[in-house]
Amino acid sequence: MLLATTLQGFTIGLAMIIPIGAQNAFVLSRGIHRNHHLLSATLCSGCDLVLIAVGVFGGANLLAASPLGMALLTWGGVLFLGWFGGRSLLSVWRGKGEGLADSAQRMGAKSVLAMTLGVTLLNPHVYLDTLMLLGSLGSQVNESLRPAFAAGAMLASLVWFYSLALGAAALAPWLARSRVQRGIDLLVGIIMLSLAVQLAIGG
Repeated sequence: MLLATTLQGFTIGLAMIIPIGAQNAFVLSRGIHRNHHLLSATLCSGCDLVLIAVGVFGGANLLAASPLGMALLTWGGVLFLGWFGGRSLLSVWRGKGEGLADSAQRMGAKSVLAMTLGVTLLNPHVYLDTLMLLGSLGSQVNESLRPAFAAGAMLASLVWFYSLALGAAALAPWLARSRVQRGIDLLVGIIMLSLAVQLAIGG
């Protein structure tokens, strides 16, 4: 029963994390340039670990009880993702490998740290997935099995983000080609702006 619950948490966690979004796009771009990609993966999964734990053990109720906080978070996310998406599309228009795929020389550890925290903590979808959805599902599990469910979901986050970062780094020689890079920047820009519009409509 313990193993089954852990596997359930792992499977549900992957299903929520894998769909490409702001976090995945940024970790992918850092991996392509081998530019602090493990730092980015560690921060994304670390934030997920904390939020999953809070959600499964009761934090979902706190988030639902603060509509003002959720509104501020939503509009902060709209502005941040809109700026990110516009910057990435501008790099495509200029024909340069900029935007989310800035060269390694132009993004130090502090910049990567700030950007990673931005796409994570200013993205309401992160809270909805980890706190609300995983938290709600976890709260339905027998109390003695909740730690196993949470551990499975946390493992999914660790496996996914490190696989994404290391996989992108391994494929960097191909992914970093100018034409491929512009295509990635275009995809990332569209994703970011789409998320911003969705958040604005929802907000």
